[in-house]
Amino acid sequence: MVINQILYTVEAFEAFAVLPENRDKLLELVYGEIRAKVPTEKHGILSGIFFMLLLLFAEPRKLGYPSIETRHRLPDDKHNARLPDVSFRRATSAIVEQGAVQQMPDLVIEIQSPDDSPGEMREKAAYYLQNGTEIVWLVYAALQTVEVCTRSETGAIEFETVGVDGSLSGGNVLPGFMLPLKEVFLREIWTSNEQK
Repeated sequence: MVINQILYTVEAFEAFAVLPENRDKLLELVYGEIRAKVPTEKHGILSGIFFMLLLLFAEPRKLGYPSIETRHRLPDDKHNARLPDVSFRRATSAIVEQGAVQQMPDLVIEIQSPDDSPGEMREKAAYYLQNGTEIVWLVYAALQTVEVCTRSETGAIEFETVGVDGSLSGGNVLPGFMLPLKEVFLREIWTSNEQK
């Protein structure tokens, strides 16, 4: 949902985001437009599941830290401050305690909202990959699939669809991490809801 048609710089956006009436909103800046994220309960549960599984793998190995709805921006990009649903950063720098993280995550997970088209999802992935992210997982819960987005050695963006019987790999970001999608999409919470 676009909040305002005015094109904002990051500085103007950050001033807008900390206004008392906006402090509890999930806002991001996308090419100068302020957008509000309004996740559904299912969206929030899926974010939590991915966060939990990443944390359980990464923390004991001291690989880094996942987070939910954490703002990221590049210091030289004046018109973007992105808010990925779930992100993971390697443990190469200190945890940011105030303001946006001044780099893109190593891994981004974006979960399709009811008003997100596949094209919009791929645009999000392209932005992250072009600005330093290594892997983007686009989650389509209704289809029980995840689109894995990476860059080839030539820089081209590649898309691979993984179905519910497949697994996601952490690649070089999370060496050894394998996530069977059945652990996400076939959890008891979803099947118990369908039986009601």
